[in-house]
Amino acid sequence: MDARYLTTAELEAGLDAIRQAPADAGVLRLIVRRPQEHEREVVSEAQLDTAQGLVGDNWLARGSRLSEDGSAHPDMQLTIMNARAIALVAVEKDRWALAGDQLYVDMDLSQANLPPGTRLAIGSAVVEITAEPHNGCKLFAQRYGKDAVRFVNSPVGKQLRLRGLNAKVVEGGAVRVGDAVKKLIA
Repeated sequence: MDARYLTTAELEAGLDAIRQAPADAGVLRLIVRRPQEHEREVVSEAQLDTAQGLVGDNWLARGSRLSEDGSAHPDMQLTIMNARAIALVAVEKDRWALAGDQLYVDMDLSQANLPPGTRLAIGSAVVEITAEPHNGCKLFAQRYGKDAVRFVNSPVGKQLRLRGLNAKVVEGGAVRVGDAVKKLIA
């Protein structure tokens, strides 16, 4: 079955639902490990580790073109996406994991709500939002359509962080689908 790509008008019609995501306390809706490039493993629970990120994910081994030496970028350890945004873009839940993010949360990920340095408690772990941008790319367009990548990379899309955000683990611990996601007050 071919995937259905939404038009710009259909995507923009979903903005109100995304904007209604909770600001201070949300829910972890999906966890995805990427054991190898282009592989996805949906799991119901995982360990977050300060050195490895999501245990079993390829972040550390994959490295980053943004690091001088090609090693894994410490501020890009985890990617977190708004569950309402991926539900809109992917159309079907079994296509969420294709986005390539590790954690999908029902929470307002906007820059105004979660500026860099903000910490989130997820399960028994704590992560910190980093300043590194997370933008839609060629692969995102292939998986969800050109209108979808333009939508997440638009000025409103960037303000709301519709493509998600980068984070790092500051306190390791277990996370499970259904866990509360709470914004911590500094």
